[in-house]
Amino acid sequence: MAAPPLLALGLLPLLAMQSPWWENYDIRERFLCGDRVSVVLERNASQASLIAGRTQSTLFREESDAPGLRYQNESLRVILRGDELTLEQLPIRRICVRSEQV
Repeated sequence: MAAPPLLALGLLPLLAMQSPWWENYDIRERFLCGDRVSVVLERNASQASLIAGRTQSTLFREESDAPGLRYQNESLRVILRGDELTLEQLPIRRICVRSEQV
């Protein structure tokens, strides 16, 4: 069974949770996707966790020559370029902007 579709759910506008401490993410950033919806991206060199409300998806680093950091799982790709986070769950693509470093 595939992970819950974050984009199809509209990225629930609830307060984001946090990943378990043993996942050891070095960086935690918050992004705003629209007026009221925020997501948190926790990441390290090999994997990331995208948290939207009570939904959490684990993604793994994708090696690519394309610009930006790319993480993906079987249903979602996340691309981080500067202050812009692109969430792709084709055919849907959503752009979010950094709101703060958590």
